[in-house]
This record gives sequence, structure tokens and C-alpha cells, in this order.
Amino acid sequence: MPDDASSLTHLHPEGGVRMVDVGAKPDSARVATAAGRVHLGEEAFRAALAGAAPKGNVLCTAQLAGIQAAKRASELIPLCHNVALAGVEVTFDAREEDFSIAVRARVRTVGQTGVEMEALTAASVACLALYDMCKGISKDILISDIRLLAKDGGASGRYERASDSDPP
Repeated sequence: MPDDASSLTHLHPEGGVRMVDVGAKPDSARVATAAGRVHLGEEAFRAALAGAAPKGNVLCTAQLAGIQAAKRASELIPLCHNVALAGVEVTFDAREEDFSIAVRARVRTVGQTGVEMEALTAASVACLALYDMCKGISKDILISDIRLLAKDGGASGRYERASDSDPP
């Protein structure tokens, strides 16, 4: 913890935590992209892509779960602002070489605070939904590499992860 606790925006001067007041900040266009990966194993991977999983359409369900999660991030993360979202996109990239599905979530708004947490929540929950939809086929599923890829807008400007590829 830094020596000067006043530099921590979510700590109240008298102790405890607070939600940062963003009321005086101007609205600006903001976007964030996050990603994750689900290693399914060959059988679950093939069933997911073929539409043959016992619970139904794996990718559509995970896509809807990710979108819904972005809309509810502030209910899950205590100091996260409730943000009016302009758009949420959840996409998948099937990777046959290791039987995994890469998940990408892109969230947009025009507002006083960013949407990094919404993008990360969308990617995380889409990964969880992939797990849930395939767990009847295999329990040996691994969720990994949840990360922010990029954000833009607001006072801090643009951030882009040095490498968009999966970590080693």
C-alpha cells in the first residue's frame, strides 16, 4: 500500500471504502476489450462446435451469458459503477491445435467512467458458460488467460496490451 493512502481513490479518508464520485467528469466515448480461454479437451471441443453437447447450443448460450454479465457487472463488483452500455459483443475463436475456445468481449459506452470491468466480466462469464455447457462431457476443462486487451477513452486515454496473443 502506498505511504499516502489519499492517493487511493476508493479509500475513504476516515477509513473504509467508497465508490468514486464521477459526477463531475465529462461524458466521453469509451471502449474496452477483454479475453479469456477455455481448454475443453477434444471430445467436448468437437461436441461444442458440432452442436452436439447435451445441454444444447454451447456457443450461443455462452454468448448470451457474456452479454448478460456485462450488463450486471456493477451487481457483482462492489465498487463498480452502473454503466449504461451502448453495445456488447462476445465472439469466439475455436483453436483445434489445443481444443480450446478463445473468448473475446468488446464493450462500448458514452459516459463518465470506463467499461473495463464490464468487458472482463463478460469474458469471464462467457468462459464459465462454456464450462457449464460442456461439463457433462468432461470435467477436465480449464479456464485461463482472463485479461484486458485494450481500453480507450476517458482521462487515462488508450491502453493496449503489449501482445494480443495468449500468454505463454
